[in-house]
Amino acid sequence: MILVYVTHENLDQAQKIVNHLIQKRLIACANYFPITSSYWWENKLENSDEIVSLLKTKEENWGAVKAEILKIHPYKNPCILKMNVEANEEYERWVREETNSVLE
Repeated sequence: MILVYVTHENLDQAQKIVNHLIQKRLIACANYFPITSSYWWENKLENSDEIVSLLKTKEENWGAVKAEILKIHPYKNPCILKMNVEANEEYERWVREETNSVLE
């Protein structure tokens, strides 16, 4: 099982991407967290409020999840990080079941 960490400008944009991925059965679910980020962008130090989404899916979906996010994410260079995780057996089974059928 993996978690995919993605940053977004706001909650509406995060939910749009997450709903797209859930409808395609690429992720089972997601959580949202408000964060403050500091980074260099175009030779300028930036400090901004963002939303992080944590997406839960199976390892095999990593490539497709990343590709779909890159297609629709409004950032020029979005942060998309993969983390390998373990969960209780029942939860991992639920994630696998929810991501088994890809809907077009």
